[in-house]
Amino acid sequence: MTWGYSRSFPRAILHVDGDSFFAGVEVAKNPHLRGKPVITGKERGIVSAMTPEVKKAGVKRGMKLHEAQKLCPDAVILPSDYETYSLFSERMYRIVRRYTPDVEEYSIDECFADLTGLRRALNMSYPQMAERIQEDLNRELGMTFSVGLSATKTLAKMGSRWKKPAGLTIISLSDSAKFLKQLPIKEVWGIGPNTAAYLQKYGIRTALDFAEKDQVWVRKLLSKPYLEIWKELNGEVALELDAKGRESYQSISKTKTFTPPSTDPAFVYSQLSKNVENACIKARRWKLATPAVFFFLKTQDFKYHGYEIKLPHATCVPQDILREIEKYYPLVFKKGTQYRATGIVLLKLSDNTSAQLDLFGAVEESEGFKRVFESVDAISEKYGKHSIFLGSSFRAMRFGAHLGARGDTPYRTKELFKGETFRRRLNIPMMGEVS
Repeated sequence: MTWGYSRSFPRAILHVDGDSFFAGVEVAKNPHLRGKPVITGKERGIVSAMTPEVKKAGVKRGMKLHEAQKLCPDAVILPSDYETYSLFSERMYRIVRRYTPDVEEYSIDECFADLTGLRRALNMSYPQMAERIQEDLNRELGMTFSVGLSATKTLAKMGSRWKKPAGLTIISLSDSAKFLKQLPIKEVWGIGPNTAAYLQKYGIRTALDFAEKDQVWVRKLLSKPYLEIWKELNGEVALELDAKGRESYQSISKTKTFTPPSTDPAFVYSQLSKNVENACIKARRWKLATPAVFFFLKTQDFKYHGYEIKLPHATCVPQDILREIEKYYPLVFKKGTQYRATGIVLLKLSDNTSAQLDLFGAVEESEGFKRVFESVDAISEKYGKHSIFLGSSFRAMRFGAHLGARGDTPYRTKELFKGETFRRRLNIPMMGEVS
């Protein structure tokens, strides 16, 4: 029996995927919505997530809300409640970690887990573990999850996609050929439409056609990522789980969309200033500094205009960055143009060590500001993010990003618990959390 398992599951990798996660959380919060067509994304004006009832009406993700309402007039349209989605996400990870410590938090609504070697400890087979984990998630979070179990991340990921929603797909290596034969090449995780079209020119229609190709052929015609996919389809681990999580960043980006669009240069600059503050907060948290930035403005017709700036010295202080942006902002902002979003990217990040002093004292001044912002970060940790902010960000902080119908806020934001403020929230357990 042990030999059979080692052949079918040399590794036991689980992939958990929340079904229509944002919409599913909304239904879990409010059971009265169960069975009703629910859409999230009111604040963005597009469909962010939707329940199966909406999908059946022909609505697609990313569709404009007014178009979605034509297809599904009875849809309940809600603003996104990212705070609660994050709480549900953490709860999902925690439930999976009851079974194994090796969990990769892949995204807010999905994770991988390595169950290898736990059969004796848990007194369960790998399929039984997958089934038990799925049952715990569905019951405790009040929504459904699709689960895939196989010997590699790629196979497990495609397994969780196979039977949505609430699917459980077990792909042992002894049965993998049967599964791959049914799977179109365009459905393989990591293979996009262009690569799929390219492979089809060589007669590759299914995942099995690709898996059965010779490795020499794959190396000759495709790049390393596709060789890794090929290996994983053949049961060879090429993509290890990242259970430690991110340890650093090469770049940090922050963007913000606002409605209605604005032609006011001061208001748009305030939104950009807030982006810079947010990016620098994250950089300081990771003890990083940037020697160059790219800022951009997005117009109402979805065109981007921006400028890349080399800074006088590496920094994580927003004033240093904004001082340089002020020089180029008038060149990018066009009078009378409607803008709907701003963004900043901190480039070429490195360790935030003390910079070499310069002749004019700018670096020394920046180091002083850095110490000030370390105190600001401590205050924010205690009283909530942006308890203190720059004057240049005032209008973005004072007025909501979305006005009018899109400015509707989630229930959790409106109904505060005792001791909470809009910026400072309590870590409220969700769905019967046990400490």
